[in-house]
Amino acid sequence: MISKFIFNNQYVLNELPQCDKDLLEKVMQSRKYAKNQTVFTEGTLPTGIFYIQSGKIKKYKVDNDGREQIIYIYNSGEFFGYTAILSEQAYGDTAIAVENSIVSFIPKDDFFNVLDNSAVLSRLLLKCLSHEFSVVANLMAVLSQRTVRERVALCLLILHDKYRVDDGQEEVFIALSRKDLANMAGTVNETLARVLHDFKNEELIWMEGRKIRLMNFQQLVHIANFY
Repeated sequence: MISKFIFNNQYVLNELPQCDKDLLEKVMQSRKYAKNQTVFTEGTLPTGIFYIQSGKIKKYKVDNDGREQIIYIYNSGEFFGYTAILSEQAYGDTAIAVENSIVSFIPKDDFFNVLDNSAVLSRLLLKCLSHEFSVVANLMAVLSQRTVRERVALCLLILHDKYRVDDGQEEVFIALSRKDLANMAGTVNETLARVLHDFKNEELIWMEGRKIRLMNFQQLVHIANFY
């Protein structure tokens, strides 16, 4: 099931009691982030958590060879950065805007004030932490064991979900840069280009510029080989 590789917490704000939701929204400090602008950096101490009003944020780590490995991409309506706050540790990764985004910051004291008085928020964040850990563990296992062709197919299926606005949307265009897609799949740009070219020739995807649209889901699922 593709769902074991897809994480989102867009439900959190909507499932909060109105009083808790109002408290969080009241203390949110919104800021615009340009594409490729850093939100936080690995090793720095957190001072709050973040909520994406619009846009997309990637979190990644850099390996010993200086190569970037994208761990996940957060979408509008999602919280992120709460793991470091809850564990009282420095950020274990870096977060950067994939596209022009508006991100709201919730200061640490305000966040804990709501958390201390909301059993619902505590439960939802515990659910998020558990699910996110499971998804990242599944992704890391796949990236370390599968072929590049399998990894690229899986990443395209994940991104299709991230770029889909609603379930009824007929055409979904993935607009992630080739560099980011290569980093997400754990490969280099040249290899990614060859795989995408093969997928296009096999009529699995449509490409124009940096845009990609999936044409044959069933075959991509088969190639991804995640059963």
